[in-house]
Amino acid sequence: MDKETRKIARHLANKIIKEVGPAVREYVGTDLGGTEVKTGADGTPTSFIDQVAEEKIINILKNAEVYSYLVSEEVGELKLGKGTKRSINLTQELRRTDLADEETPKFIFLIDPVDRTSNAIKEIPAYAISVAIADVNQGRVATINDVELGFLYNLANGNFFEAEKGKGCKLNNEAVKPSDVIKVNEMTLGGFTKTGTSEASKLVDSARRMRVLGSVVLELSYVASGKYDAFLDLRGSRIIDIAAGKLILEEAGGIITDKYGQKLDNVLSIYEKAIVVAANNKIMHKQIIDILNDNQAEIIGKIGVISRIDQDSPIVFAAKIIDYIFTNGREVVVEKQLAHKLLELKENPDLSKIIQETKDNYPEIASELDEIDFNIDYDKISENLFDFDCDMAIILGGDGTLLRAHNKMKDEIPIFGINMGTVGFLTEIEVKHTFDALDDILRGDYYKEKRTRLVVSHENHNFKAMNEVVVMTDKPAKMLHFQILVDGEIIEEVRADGLIISTPSGSTAYSMSAGGPIVDPKVEGFIINPICPYKLGARPFVVSDNSEITVKLLKKGKNAVFVMDGQINEEAKYEEEIKFKKSRKDAHFIRTSSKYFYEKVKDKLNEGGIDSK
Repeated sequence: MDKETRKIARHLANKIIKEVGPAVREYVGTDLGGTEVKTGADGTPTSFIDQVAEEKIINILKNAEVYSYLVSEEVGELKLGKGTKRSINLTQELRRTDLADEETPKFIFLIDPVDRTSNAIKEIPAYAISVAIADVNQGRVATINDVELGFLYNLANGNFFEAEKGKGCKLNNEAVKPSDVIKVNEMTLGGFTKTGTSEASKLVDSARRMRVLGSVVLELSYVASGKYDAFLDLRGSRIIDIAAGKLILEEAGGIITDKYGQKLDNVLSIYEKAIVVAANNKIMHKQIIDILNDNQAEIIGKIGVISRIDQDSPIVFAAKIIDYIFTNGREVVVEKQLAHKLLELKENPDLSKIIQETKDNYPEIASELDEIDFNIDYDKISENLFDFDCDMAIILGGDGTLLRAHNKMKDEIPIFGINMGTVGFLTEIEVKHTFDALDDILRGDYYKEKRTRLVVSHENHNFKAMNEVVVMTDKPAKMLHFQILVDGEIIEEVRADGLIISTPSGSTAYSMSAGGPIVDPKVEGFIINPICPYKLGARPFVVSDNSEITVKLLKKGKNAVFVMDGQINEEAKYEEEIKFKKSRKDAHFIRTSSKYFYEKVKDKLNEGGIDSK
């Protein structure tokens, strides 16, 4: 958006605010103002006062000399300008490449005519009009990060916030900045925390003060100007509610992300919502994110090291990591098979050649491998995985290595995976980021992510699985007949080559290859996915992880094997039942990256390949 275009945008925004203010004030505190007149495009009730404000906005943009797109809660999505008014689907409209230059809108306006209408009707002085203006890049979908101008007018007291991307934020023409509070127990917190989680309650209990005014955009501006120290909406705010407030806060110097610390990049749409966590500074923001996700970091004193041992490069890299841990004053325990391989490597006359080959395979860390201290008694610091007792286990390999190790270790040991396999959905980082990530971890700058696991019961024996359990015939090219029950109710009888019961973590593994859905690990569910079912109508199910799933074999004379995470095989016979329930103990992963699930899925699937190690 060039200087002249911004000038036009500012003029339209100021005109909207100037005309909406008096129109709204006439109906504040009146019965007429609160009369419900219709249901808005976003599905919420529209009061008379909302309609009055929105009609003013539409009239101004309709008669403007330029075309604009408008996203507003009552009317939805419109194209306005030069006397025209037309309903559109903004996403579809932006993807068009056939518009002539003179027909292309210059702006996307995201406007909440009266944020917190109920306050205005009851004369509670916390209601405002917000105007966010995004640039138009015809041919691609617009996101909240395309917003370049943000305006907020407090209709109750006349305060006026304005922000321009890269130019800062002002309140009544004076620059503002957030508070410098860094302790959670000293913060003033605003927002909505209705999630039913103990973590949200813990955050509220930790705060010095809690405010709930109901106006998202106003409360975001309060963080920007130092009246609040933090704000969150864990219900999900509409994008039109937060678009202006996000820019105002960021330009003032604050931070706003989703619950997991990810930057907001939501599509501009009447239907789009986002969970938001806003704070005055990075220190406060990280503490809030950690509390909400139960990710409080603990001091890492003793570290276990596990590696795939079928290749030399991971073993060399394991030696470097062990050296690094000792150099940083931490204790180390090494898995016995790895220790044996390290002792062999130490005595290998071709050690220099092997190290050079590792450098060639991983040039990003070549300099880290220039010096490795092999003068370590690996046998003395080795233990069986069953006996590991450490604060964190570093696992070098792909998802197969990680799952094998996890199945043998104590449940409470958090895992940090370094991808030396092919894909590595479960691993945290690629090799090149290893030492930066380990530096962060040893400083305590990490969080723990919980992943649901399965408990599998068969004939009085229990097994565990983190990814999936596959039930299949013990003879190739033969079908099985399954009866599937959820909480005692038969949901399907199906003939198929096999059946996959998967956790969300395993949704990107065999289940995905068999046509199952990709499921966010935050989803509290399990996937039941038939493999090549004979009946075309047999489709995958996603069921609550509070349910008990029972699989029964119905075909006499046909036995089956069920395999946990590709590691443990057991046999089931005709009419025997295999039961699946959520484990009372979750798996824990050490995370340092803010890259969350969807971005990782996109990256990994673009790479292709399946990790078998």
